[in-house]
Amino acid sequence: MVETDICMSTWEGYSRKDCKLDGHECILVSPRKPYPGSPWVWRAEFFGAFDYADRALLEKGWHVAYIGISDMYGCPEAVAIMEKFYRYMTEKVGLSRRVDLFGFSRGALYAVNFTVGRPEAVSTLYLDAPVLNVRSWPGGFGDAARFEKEWEECKQVYHISEEDASVFKGNPLDKLDQLLAGQVKIMLVAGGADTVVPYKENGKLLASYYEEHGGTIKVIVKPDCDHHPHSLEDPSPIVEYIMKNFG
Repeated sequence: MVETDICMSTWEGYSRKDCKLDGHECILVSPRKPYPGSPWVWRAEFFGAFDYADRALLEKGWHVAYIGISDMYGCPEAVAIMEKFYRYMTEKVGLSRRVDLFGFSRGALYAVNFTVGRPEAVSTLYLDAPVLNVRSWPGGFGDAARFEKEWEECKQVYHISEEDASVFKGNPLDKLDQLLAGQVKIMLVAGGADTVVPYKENGKLLASYYEEHGGTIKVIVKPDCDHHPHSLEDPSPIVEYIMKNFG
């Protein structure tokens, strides 16, 4: 990837580098003292949002990275950009070849689709209120409302029509066997009362499949929580799971 427009600054007392890689906005926040092995958190979407776990891991020596490929909904073209970003971070920057990949909401489309192709590259897949089926969100074919703008964008990047949606097989939920075969370790946090991305149509199906088939997963459901707030204000369970599985 070609790096341009480099800007160095600080973020919450940590060194921050902003740049563009092949024209895409990128952020890298560095810890004061890197943890052995140079681990890193990769935010698939929404840098800085509900980042309790990100900050806690940063304090423990994890880097935090982000590349802006919004409005691509984890489509194959987005995953190809992610592959380039992963290689840049591991080969040029020198970070660990096993990343902790965070998929919040629609970010789960990116996170899971990348992980399916590169399970050996992911230490822990942390999904939070995850979108795992575009028919559920933004399509609104289930219990939630349709998000018209996002649904049109999603259909466009996946090159599908309204009629194709019922037989579309590019969802993360269509790839659970591949996640399991790749021995991907998963941390799942979700709101049990999510009206935007219903848990029963998304995260619950992943959790049930993994639990029924002996996959490694830790699930925390906040029973009365809607889509927001994400994560946990005390992120200790998330951080402990990630640190336990790194290496």
